[in-house]
Parts: sequence; C-alpha cells; structure tokens
Amino acid sequence: MAIQTRLIEYTHDGTLLEGCLAWDDSATETRPGILVSHAWGGRNPFTTEKAKALAEQGYVAFALDLYGKGVLGTSKEENEALLQPHLDNRVRLQDRLNTCLQVLRDQSEVDAAKTAIIGYCFGGLCAMDLARSGADILGAISMHGLPFPPEVTHPIMAKMLICHGWDDPMADPESMVELAQELSEAGADWQLHAYGGRMHAFTNPEANDPDFGTVYDADADRRSWQAATNFLAEVMG
Repeated sequence: MAIQTRLIEYTHDGTLLEGCLAWDDSATETRPGILVSHAWGGRNPFTTEKAKALAEQGYVAFALDLYGKGVLGTSKEENEALLQPHLDNRVRLQDRLNTCLQVLRDQSEVDAAKTAIIGYCFGGLCAMDLARSGADILGAISMHGLPFPPEVTHPIMAKMLICHGWDDPMADPESMVELAQELSEAGADWQLHAYGGRMHAFTNPEANDPDFGTVYDADADRRSWQAATNFLAEVMG
C-alpha cells in the first residue's frame, strides 16, 4: 500500500483553484470520496495530511481549495480578509462547494455515489453549508465549525456530525442549540458531540492562543477523529 497524491486545478466563477487528491494505490476498484475543507487560512498542509489520513482508511480524499491556487493567509488579518467575502455571500460559497464536490466525483478513483465532507473551523461551516445546499452527499462532519446559519437552508439529505468545544468563544452553547433547531427543521439526521472545557481549533496542534480562543487539545482531537471515523463507516456503508 502506498498513499498517492496529485494536484488538481479547477475553476469557479473565474477563480483558478487547486486541490489535492489522496488515495491508496493498491485499490482495484472505486472507493468512497471525501472532501476535506480548510480553515480560514486556506488549503495548507494540515488539510492535505487529513486527506492522506482518510486515504489510509480506504477513502479517496480531496483537500479542496476555496480561495485560489496558492492563496494562503499568513496572519489573522489576512485570514479574515480571505474569509469574509465567503461569509458575506453564502449562496456563492455553496455553489463553489458544489463545484468542489463535482471535481471529486469526476476522479476515476472515486465512487461518485458515495461522497461526504469533513471541514475544520471555517471548513466546518463549509461542511454544514454543503449539506444545507441540499447536496446529495451521504455525510457532513464539522470540526469546531462556525455555526452561523445562511439565509436559506434547503432540505438536508446528508447525515451530520458536529464536533464542538463547549467553551468555544466563537460559538457559544446558545448558538449550538440554535443550530440544532435549524438542522431539525431542515429534516437532518444530526448528532452533536460537545467536549467540555475545550475551545476553538482543538484539532490543530499549532493552536495555542487562549486569549483568541484557539487551543489544541489532544483528547478532544483523538475523540473527535474516532467519532468521525465511526460516522464515516456508518454512512458510507
């Protein structure tokens, strides 16, 4: 077994994007595909490594790009400037996510009938937004995602897993109750795993800024990954 990767260019609304596909080259047939959606800084090594980890579990994973080929933020200010236009136009964001989904489905290694998405921070919002768009995916996983609802939520076809730090200052407990109500009204099959005493970005080993609210936690990282692994095994059949 060897995990292979390749870069894939694609476009949306005039923007050239570049994602990274990861798969196990010992596979002799198509396998379920999973989108991996990046945090507010753009597609970086963190999401590529998550894609490789999913490939080791037998999936074909695509670390998508929402900002543009080679576009990465290097500071909180730059990250915010990259993020905000997507929060301001959620319809356009959902359309871009559906373009990413189609790119994944077009790959020869992928079973196009079995797809899902996992996302981190802003990527968690993206995972929820792809499901909110009514996309016919099997599952959507949000890791410490921003719960901000879009203006319109379509009936949700995907099963959903929300992994959340209960002390996340960017998404307080009240916002999670509101999210649960929203997802229920949209007909979603959802579950929420909340980790007491944990803050935002608990899966990111580089997160160490308690004043900003981003702190890595090894236990929550391990528990949420196990929850995601179990969830994907269930929804992918």
